[in-house]
Order: sequence, then C-alpha cells, then structure tokens
Amino acid sequence: MTDTQPPLAGIRVLDVSTVLAAPVTATFLGDFGADVVKVEEPGRGDFTRGGAGQDAPGKRSLQWVQEGRNKKSVTIDLRTERGQELLRELVPHFDVVVTNYRPPTLEKWGLGPDALRAINPRAVLVFLTGYGLTGPFRDRGAFDRIASAYSGLTYVSGDPDRPPVRSGYSVIDYMAAYMAAFATMTALYHRDLRGGEGQIIDLALYEAGFRACENALVSYSGTGAVRERLGNRNPNIAPASDFDTADGRRVSVHAGTDPLFRRLAHAMGQPELLEDERFAERNQRLAHQEELYEIVAAWVATLEADAVVTLLNDAGIPSAPLMNVADIAADRHYRERGTIAEVHDEHHGDLLMAAPLPHLSGTPGSIRSLGAALGEHTDDVLAQFLGLDAEALAALHADGVV
Repeated sequence: MTDTQPPLAGIRVLDVSTVLAAPVTATFLGDFGADVVKVEEPGRGDFTRGGAGQDAPGKRSLQWVQEGRNKKSVTIDLRTERGQELLRELVPHFDVVVTNYRPPTLEKWGLGPDALRAINPRAVLVFLTGYGLTGPFRDRGAFDRIASAYSGLTYVSGDPDRPPVRSGYSVIDYMAAYMAAFATMTALYHRDLRGGEGQIIDLALYEAGFRACENALVSYSGTGAVRERLGNRNPNIAPASDFDTADGRRVSVHAGTDPLFRRLAHAMGQPELLEDERFAERNQRLAHQEELYEIVAAWVATLEADAVVTLLNDAGIPSAPLMNVADIAADRHYRERGTIAEVHDEHHGDLLMAAPLPHLSGTPGSIRSLGAALGEHTDDVLAQFLGLDAEALAALHADGVV
C-alpha cells in the first residue's frame, strides 16, 4: 500500500549546477517529491540540453528529458550583478541549494559557502565540486573522466597488458549524486528531527570513486601492494569471469566458493573435477586457474547464452548475460520489476528511461514532469518567491538577466 503524499513533498531544492553529478542529485530528490527549481543560463541552458538537443524543439535533448525531469526551469545570468542578486534573494526560500561551480567562481559571484550560510542558516548547502572546498587543489575543475583518473578507478580498469580505460558509463557522476542525495537527507533529518540547523555538505567528485576502492588503500598501507588491472578475473576468486557462448554472445559466471564450484561441476556434467587435486579446494583452484578457465570456457562455448544462464541459475550459480542497452530495453525483468519507466514526451514521442530508484514500498518515487523548456517557469518562480510584478519581469528580460 502506498502513500499518496511523496516523502519529500514540501522540501524546496534550488539546483544551481550543471554537468552532471550535482544536477542529478537534485533529480534524485525531485523523483521523491521535492520541489526542484533549476537555474539555467539564458539562451543556452544546461549543458545536457546540448548536442542534438540544441536543434530539438525547446532545446530538449533526450538526456535532458530524463535528467531534467521533475524540475522547474528558471533562467538567470549569474555573470551579471543583478543575476547574482536574484539568486541570493531566492536562497532564503529553499531548504536545499545544490551547486558544483568551482569555489573561486562561487566566491567571485558572492555565492560561496559562507555567503549562502549567512543568507539562509537553515538551508542544506550542497557543494559537489571537483576537488572539494578545501585542500591544495580546491580551485581545479573536474568531470567524471578526470575524477575517475584521480580517484584511482581508471588505473585499475581494463586488461593487465593494455593501458587503463575509463568506465563506459559516468559511474562517478552517479555515485557522487547518490552520495550527495544521502548526505542531503541526513542533514535534513538532523535539522528537522534533531533540532539542528542547516549545514554545508562538501563532497569532492573524486571521493565517490575513491570510496569504492574496496580494500585497495588499507592493503597498500598494510603490505605495500599496489592494486593493478586484472581484466575480468580476480586472482583470489576462481572461477569468476566472462565467457563466449555458441551464439556469439558472452555470459558472466561466478562460482568462486567451494559450494558454488561443486554445483558448477555437476551442472557441467563433470563431477570428476571435484576429485581432481588441482580443483578440489579453493587454494588449488587459484593455483591452477588457467587450466580451470580453459575447461569452463570450453563447456560454455558449446551452449547458447540463454541456455547457459538458465541452467546455471537453476543450479543456484550466479550467472547473467552481458547486456547492451537494446537487451535491457527488451528485458522482462527490468520491465516487470519497474526498473524502466515508459513515458510519453510531446516532442520525442514514447520513450524508455530509468525509473526513480530505489524502490520504496510506501512512498515510491514518480516522474511527474519531463525536462522543461528553457526558462519555462522563470516568471512564475520569480513572481511567487520574490513578488516581482509584470513590469519588473519585463525589465529583467529586456536587460538579458533572465
């Protein structure tokens, strides 16, 4: 049974950011009911409207349709003094302010942490910058690729005999967005249920990738060992890798524990592997993993991908096909579970996009609106919060401030 009231209804979020982790933070909050106002540059708008979106109706790229959802679009030129004043006047009306401009830029505009805190002590101020608000590199900018390099994630990604590669998705951007959304909710809980005030959330983009480093740092500090690229294999777990199938696809298989390997041997119809001293126990399998991988690969190659995955999962062995986005769009588990949402956009037609995640049983997220036209809500928001009349709004438009 679900509650008709979204869990974040009544929470106002001012999104003063672009590309990609910080605005996605606001999107996540909007998915669960927060009232999000997105500040964009007049005439150009957010970067994610770009590319083909610049030629699309309303400058609404497909990426913007998804990541700009559940937000109102307001245009303000923050490079002008009047634009900066307008933003400072808006801040007291919001519970959360999210930004990712470099600290020197924010300070030049009078929008740094201390300035915003003085304007609205009860606000949760989220600064999701490349290198954070402190430290010798605080003034540097970063994107997902740069943060991945600096966090150590790129270095360990790829095959050992080839140069490192970046992930195919903007993993750090989205990890950072979830971390920032979690921190925002923690700060709001402290403010509203513990009698606290607002506070500053200082998250560096690279820190999201670094926090996912498992035991790499603690192992280095304890043993001096530097984690290197391992490709699809883990030297401490075997067999666990990806394999080619008879129909030209690939499947991922993990049977790295003793119970799972016993199941795998029976599922392959080769129970004699359990008596082979090379594979009888974990340490032996690790020492002879090349021979073991040849055996598993030869067996997988005789079957089609769907057959392998079904057979192994029925035997209690984790396995999945390597999915591309077309596979995902057609996958019944994604659809039936609600991982994918089906929406209709007035310009782009019927679309599939990531649903609000995670799933909440009582107060699930929802898509109430798709990415707005540039500046669609400027006049309404400035009139509502700042009391500007038609004449004042017309003057702002004429001066190019909004």
